[in-house]
Amino acid sequence: MSLVITRRQLALAATALASVALAPAAGAADYTLRIQTHHSPESLPGKIFLQFVEDVEANSGGRIDIEDFMSSSVVKSVETFDAASTGILDGDMTGAAYQTGKDPAFQFLGDVMGGYEYPHQMRDWLNEGGGREIADELYANYNMYLVGFWGQVPESLSSTKPIAGPDDLKNWKFRSPPGMETEIFERLGASPIVMDFGEVFTALNTGVVDGADMAALNTNMSAGLYEICNYATYPGWHSMPADHLAIRLDKWNELPEDLQQVIADALDKAARDLEEQSQADNEKAAEELTAKGITLHAWSDEDVREYRDFAQQVWLEWAEKSPLAKRAVESHIEYMKEIGLLAS
Repeated sequence: MSLVITRRQLALAATALASVALAPAAGAADYTLRIQTHHSPESLPGKIFLQFVEDVEANSGGRIDIEDFMSSSVVKSVETFDAASTGILDGDMTGAAYQTGKDPAFQFLGDVMGGYEYPHQMRDWLNEGGGREIADELYANYNMYLVGFWGQVPESLSSTKPIAGPDDLKNWKFRSPPGMETEIFERLGASPIVMDFGEVFTALNTGVVDGADMAALNTNMSAGLYEICNYATYPGWHSMPADHLAIRLDKWNELPEDLQQVIADALDKAARDLEEQSQADNEKAAEELTAKGITLHAWSDEDVREYRDFAQQVWLEWAEKSPLAKRAVESHIEYMKEIGLLAS
């Protein structure tokens, strides 16, 4: 179902934005971009987002000013894309997977479940593997332009029971996000239950679920998940969400090419920094959790391939949901074969 912002929501959001917007100052920038992210300032992605803002402003020589809105302070996370498209904001730094109700193709620009092993592979698909043409057409349908992706290393599953391989997923009840993930894990015999993050701890303590898909290992640890769960998959393999930077198309086209490049370069730096730092943070978390007696299950290459085979079945079903979804899936599969993630 497509997200629709009502006139009342537009008015409320515009009022909220006006209340926090900075007043013009002497020597104001040539261009102002109002960008919202769902990340908090204290989180690793939030810190890197703020560095991205500084980099753009500095490297543009002050010609670009970014008004940054953290923790979805203007509109809800799922409404950020529409808010940017309609002019309440200028840019969306959340994730494409929020927009699958508009076109299922957005799933494959947000998280190719079980597809890539590292964030840079997804970026390489966009820039070198045929993804750019598909992304430009998809985003332009909603008056938006995809600058690029950034994201952390693959997420880990957490569990109160061992999950050492595919056989352990049989009848394994776990918190799952909605969408394609539930379909993949059902094929593997698991019982995904869609629920909000806030419900997870109670559900684990009461046995409603045996485990949870929440985030990367270090984030799960920071949230206290391993006070309840004694097992986790690591390194992760099942999901690697990519956030995007999407800017309203007419706003993007207003920018001179040199400033477009400044933004693209700053995002590329942010993406590399986030991948590197999240990898380091996860390695540190793995050491600390192992020392505390938490069992980390590293699935074999064969087991990961089994999961990817099931995932690919679901990708192909989703490919039939829209022409652009079909093109995206076919493009991903072709590129994954090229880089050795799928058999030719």
